[in-house]
Amino acid sequence: MTRKVLTGAEIVMECILKHGTKTVFGYPGGAVIPLYDKMFSHYVHPGKIRHILVRHEQAAAFAAGGIGRTTGKAGVCIATSGPGATNLVTGVADAMLDSAPMIAITGQVFSHLIGSDAFQETDSVGILMPIVKHSYTINRAEDIEQALTEAFHLAETGRPGPVHIDITKDAFINTAPYDGNRTVDLPGYKPTKQGSTYQIKKALNLITKAKRPIAIIGHGAMIADAADEVQEFLEKADIPAVSTLHGLSTIPADHPNHISMLGMHGSVPANYAVYNADLVISLGSRFDDRITGKLDDFAPEAKFIHFDIDPAELGKNVKTHVPVVGNIKNILQKINPILPEKMEHEAWWGQILAWKKEYPIDIGQKKQDHGSQMRAPSVIRILGEETKGNAFVVPDVGQNQMFVAQYYPFKKFRSHVSSGGLGSMGAGLPLAMGVKIAHPDDEVWSISGDGGFQMNLPEMATLQQDNINVKMAVLNNGFLGMVRQWQDLYHKKNYASTGMWNPHFIQLAESYGIPAFFADDERSAREAIKKAREIKGPTFIEFKIAAEENIFPMVDAGASLKDTRID
Repeated sequence: MTRKVLTGAEIVMECILKHGTKTVFGYPGGAVIPLYDKMFSHYVHPGKIRHILVRHEQAAAFAAGGIGRTTGKAGVCIATSGPGATNLVTGVADAMLDSAPMIAITGQVFSHLIGSDAFQETDSVGILMPIVKHSYTINRAEDIEQALTEAFHLAETGRPGPVHIDITKDAFINTAPYDGNRTVDLPGYKPTKQGSTYQIKKALNLITKAKRPIAIIGHGAMIADAADEVQEFLEKADIPAVSTLHGLSTIPADHPNHISMLGMHGSVPANYAVYNADLVISLGSRFDDRITGKLDDFAPEAKFIHFDIDPAELGKNVKTHVPVVGNIKNILQKINPILPEKMEHEAWWGQILAWKKEYPIDIGQKKQDHGSQMRAPSVIRILGEETKGNAFVVPDVGQNQMFVAQYYPFKKFRSHVSSGGLGSMGAGLPLAMGVKIAHPDDEVWSISGDGGFQMNLPEMATLQQDNINVKMAVLNNGFLGMVRQWQDLYHKKNYASTGMWNPHFIQLAESYGIPAFFADDERSAREAIKKAREIKGPTFIEFKIAAEENIFPMVDAGASLKDTRID
């Protein structure tokens, strides 16, 4: 059989198409002009693939991450050499820390110019290597197909993450045979999918003996597509559950076994339940500092079972009594059928329900007096009521992120998308853009603070140009809210560089041709949300909220979960 001979640029596009990718995000430049030439003449204009021109390469990486986070399939972003590649860095690091599958393709100068400080030459592989699962340097068209075949496999398997491919300009231009049938054989990369039967039996032994068990639903459970298995496990074993920030929307927020989010801004019942548990079962949580608080006083009476695909996470932060390496869906499919019948923890549930009655999530907010100013929780609650918890909600980073986590009633699987590990301000809008591309028939809301929104607000032009129906909401308190809160609590209200001079947001949105609404009370907030939802296209709402509202509950830095404060 005669193989087709294609340019390197065409091979890139054929590999992307073969993988099933429908949309790529990018920004052209000198080193990738040959790729864009073939992309548009042979693939975009015939309708084989969609290219979305972002206004900053960082947004391309975030948007590709939005696809990866909500589909499990690698999103693709493209940038040129030099500044194009370096502008991807934050979005790629965000994908790495949040285990989002992504392919980041960068152009490079002609291979004979490498090392000569040529125009727009940077060592993008060296820069990105610490924040990707793997990197490829390609200077021959013949190597492109195998590299991309392996890259998609690496990005989507095991613990997902970004893979970087740097391709020289001559590799794009030169030709090579295209096979279309490459296979992957990576002897040093064989992720464990099935949990050890021996370890599962040990875990079962602890589960059956526990009097005060708690399950922590982490991001790993969502990545493993294990929503049904998690619910069956909780119900059959009669175990209460809390979620990490990234675990939210794995199961419905109102599931009878679900308490709420735990951690720094988790609820008091969730934090108390973990602290007082005699068994903690981690379903894909990495026990990061935002949920553990003071490590040597984290669940001091508990034994720990840790289910995780990444063996490096087991025992890294918390001493694990029973580690089980594998895909959580597969592990639970083994353990659920052998759980004993009629497991009950009536006394433990009674204590948890008592805490929930004594410490409702808004107990700390009610203690604050902001007069007639609208509160952020009110906005999120109204949004939850109007969407019935069925929208994809993509907060930015800061107070808006925590208010969404606390108050939005997530019903749909994987509908909470947020920058967690890196905490990237500005991620919200481009992440939402990627989510909407991946889920065109679903409602998608981007929730930002006035500070974070301004970091990537030019992407409003992208939304408008490509008619990407993202509903944008800015909670405008005139501050970098979370930093101001810490200055309030720990630095005697020294609001150093946190007060924000903001543009006229409504006029700004309208200058992009986007319908815009303003709300400063609950009535106008509900009306604005209703109007925005009726419009088939991007819309913008500015919610003017209390300037100095702090978010509680809160665990102070270095404190224990038992010391969760409500004001």
